[in-house]
Amino acid sequence: MKIQDFDFDLPDELIAQTPAERRGASRLLVMDGAGDISDRKFGDLPSLLEPGDLLVFNDTRVIRARLFGKKDTGGSVEVMVERILDEECVLASIRASHAPKPGSVIHFDDASAKVLERRDEFYVLSFGEDAAGVLERCGKLPLPPYISHAATEYDEDRYQTVYAKNPGAVAAPTAGLHFDEAMLQNLADLGVNFAHVTLHVGAGTFKPVRVENISEHVMHSEVYDVPAEVMDAIRKTKEAGKSVIPVGTTALRALESAALYGNLRGETGIFITPGYQFRVADRLLTNFHLPKSTLLMLVSAFSGLEEIRNAYRHAVENRYRFFSYGDAMLIDRKIP
Repeated sequence: MKIQDFDFDLPDELIAQTPAERRGASRLLVMDGAGDISDRKFGDLPSLLEPGDLLVFNDTRVIRARLFGKKDTGGSVEVMVERILDEECVLASIRASHAPKPGSVIHFDDASAKVLERRDEFYVLSFGEDAAGVLERCGKLPLPPYISHAATEYDEDRYQTVYAKNPGAVAAPTAGLHFDEAMLQNLADLGVNFAHVTLHVGAGTFKPVRVENISEHVMHSEVYDVPAEVMDAIRKTKEAGKSVIPVGTTALRALESAALYGNLRGETGIFITPGYQFRVADRLLTNFHLPKSTLLMLVSAFSGLEEIRNAYRHAVENRYRFFSYGDAMLIDRKIP
């Protein structure tokens, strides 16, 4: 398939720059397995699920992954941490007028990092102290590139899910941003079951596809962990004839990686495109994705390319809000 198969026109004003006034106040586009669409509110979610359904959440926590510093020469440097490698070291991309050399030092507010080596487009940096502590102290929240404002205290709260637990992501699992504690309690009272996996979202989630033939694209790698009890809960859910519903594409990628590779934890570069045979997910709760993105390819694989094209056309015509701070979709796996 070609990259142009996943393009669509999106007016700039539909790219949400701020979240809804409160969690759960977004709109919800619902599409069934036949491609039929209805316009709902996110608050309607409990009426769209059944007792015994299983919602699977990604409990990763966004770290303060963006750092601004200077080289010994005084030149400005922007560091974007991709992941924490160990207690003192991180893997990061670096923006500077000249690429830093191994052995050089980058200075931040009250910390510094030595460049150890280059790995493809990334660098290994050593802070010589607790890396997580440096990021918490010196870093900034890494809002997506299509959000035009710098992160504020408000973003520190709203660009984090209420169930975020395990630090390590550099982008939020945004479908989960719609949930507040009241919604979670309401769903639990109705008999909907919950499970949690971890996939630390990397900056590569915003990496554009630069090849014409999408089969030539190489996905970024992300660390995931699917507890054994989650797979057991999935088995019981399916035996009962109920639905497994990942909350977001990251939760779906973690589940499908575990099922496809047979490993409950590790690194995944799974690339889901039309033709993929889903092993776990029955329905998917997700936000709207960028044109030509791997995530748009994923939802097209899940619900059908023409069906997703129609849904996105409907969303644009009806002024839904797009991307991380935007509205949500609840979509069913396409009926064969």
